[in-house]
Amino acid sequence: MAAAHLGINYTPYLVGGLIDKFSFGPASMGVFATAETLAFAIAMFVFAPRAQTFRPRQMALIASGVIALVQVGSAMTAILPLLILGRVATGFGYGMLNTAVNVAAARTGQPARAISVGISLQVLVFMVMNLTIPQIGAWGGVGAMFIALGIISGALALGMLPLTNTTETGNETADEAVPPIAPGGWPVLAAMALFAFGTMAIWPFMERAAHAIGLPATAFGRYQSLSNLLSSLGNFALTILLARGLKRGLLEVALLVCGINCALLTTVNSQAVFAVALQLYNVSWYIVYPLLLGLAYTHDPHGRLAVRTTGTWLVAQSAGSLAAGFVAQATKGYGLVGCLGMITCAMAVVIVIRFQAGKSVEALPFPLAAH
Repeated sequence: MAAAHLGINYTPYLVGGLIDKFSFGPASMGVFATAETLAFAIAMFVFAPRAQTFRPRQMALIASGVIALVQVGSAMTAILPLLILGRVATGFGYGMLNTAVNVAAARTGQPARAISVGISLQVLVFMVMNLTIPQIGAWGGVGAMFIALGIISGALALGMLPLTNTTETGNETADEAVPPIAPGGWPVLAAMALFAFGTMAIWPFMERAAHAIGLPATAFGRYQSLSNLLSSLGNFALTILLARGLKRGLLEVALLVCGINCALLTTVNSQAVFAVALQLYNVSWYIVYPLLLGLAYTHDPHGRLAVRTTGTWLVAQSAGSLAAGFVAQATKGYGLVGCLGMITCAMAVVIVIRFQAGKSVEALPFPLAAH
């Protein structure tokens, strides 16, 4: 799981490094970030219809090799179109990796809990990387960061060896044994789209938002590292709650906390407040994500809706990042982008409440009497 999200998590450092070294504008860097997430999303949607037929280990290892090679290659060029083309290639690789993760999780007894455990371990890896990647950038520039991410992607491939390498039924005709995807999953997709569009629009420029209030990349990395540790602890706590069947209201509260702190991150001038908001933003984000996927797995236990939900997240993030780049360039700031996150999270809460209420009614053993 950590390898599948390297691109998204370390785009802010790459964007900051590219702006510092080559003086690219925010709009260009919005395109740079969008290319990767959009390719990520396209891959997820391409793979989703036959997700149950894939062999997760094989898929993950191939993707890791592609990502590692392209990251190292990106360090060798300063040409924006080539850098963007490289993001398309890595994005498709991350889409393959994330498909493998979602399919493997779907074959466990509790997919949402499996995803949460994976996130807990993932953010521990990111905790260390958020301390080292900015230092690597300070020492060797953006090229060194590209190379480091390529090496790390290759090393993390070893962690994919334990993944299952069979199809859902153990043969190539698994798709024939799986019924068509159940209808009615659009509210889950809509909630994810609103959540991702609002809260992730600012993500590629988060380091720049910190820079705008005088916070250097190395200090931002330390705060990010701390938030990774807290997010890991938050997800370990979430796995305990899910194992005990306690999840009522968690998703709604986490959505609101994430949205509020998204706005704070782009409107405050205090480094201390920014640091606290960053912790709450990350912890709540990593709680919302597995819980939204949990809704998708509940609706479609074969994992195809979960893959589509992840794809929707990436399409929405791509649109948000692109819009954020142009808005930031036009307004010379990120305040409007952050406030948008608060609004879209509130809208997602409404959809989640209505969807869960509908599922509760469907689960009743008898129809409700008319009044």
